[in-house]
Amino acid sequence: MEDNGGFCAADRRLLAVMPLHAITSLHGEQELRERLHIEIEQFPAADRTRIGSALKLMSLAHARDRRQREPYANHPLRVTIRILSHYRVTDPGIACAALLHDVVEDHAENISPDGTRQGALDMLGRHFGERTAQVVAAVTNPVWEPGRDKHEQYREHVAASLTASPWARVVKVSDFTDNAIGLIHTTGPKVPELARKYRPLVPVLRELILRPDTPLQPETKEIIARQLGKAEARFASLD
Repeated sequence: MEDNGGFCAADRRLLAVMPLHAITSLHGEQELRERLHIEIEQFPAADRTRIGSALKLMSLAHARDRRQREPYANHPLRVTIRILSHYRVTDPGIACAALLHDVVEDHAENISPDGTRQGALDMLGRHFGERTAQVVAAVTNPVWEPGRDKHEQYREHVAASLTASPWARVVKVSDFTDNAIGLIHTTGPKVPELARKYRPLVPVLRELILRPDTPLQPETKEIIARQLGKAEARFASLD
């Protein structure tokens, strides 16, 4: 993992408690990276190294990508930090999966020896462990089937894959939360369409998160369920 990058102790104390959207809007990618460093600094050295390797791969894969007005890397950084900080997850394999959750869907041809999604997942399994690769596979959207409604296919995949993978629920709900926040602060003709895409998923995610086998503390599940309720109301206002 990177060093402190010149951040003083006071800066780091502030970063450790700042909301993620505030870090993003006021500072940007470098400070999000430092916040991730803060979140994992108590992990064993081997785990920090593993997460650092996932961060490097994510950074290379998304180096040229943009997300609205920001570097795309900000998105997986926030997804991962939210899981570690807000959801209180201390599993390095899940942190790696969160950092890498979009690389197979977006850049399999760049990270796989044979250019395929399966090849990319096999590579993740070798370097980061099979469980990390399985979680990434579960949150990777399938290739669009001609003739299908894309949004319907997406929702069906999410419901089926998350039912089978409790840890994937954790990554997906953080991903969904970040997408929802981004949508709320976005303007343009695509906003109503995206609101209609995401809104039907809210009750599905809420039910899955509240299941007994979802590996989060009960109080964390309740907080997420309330946040999803607020997101559903916001989507309704955008539709």
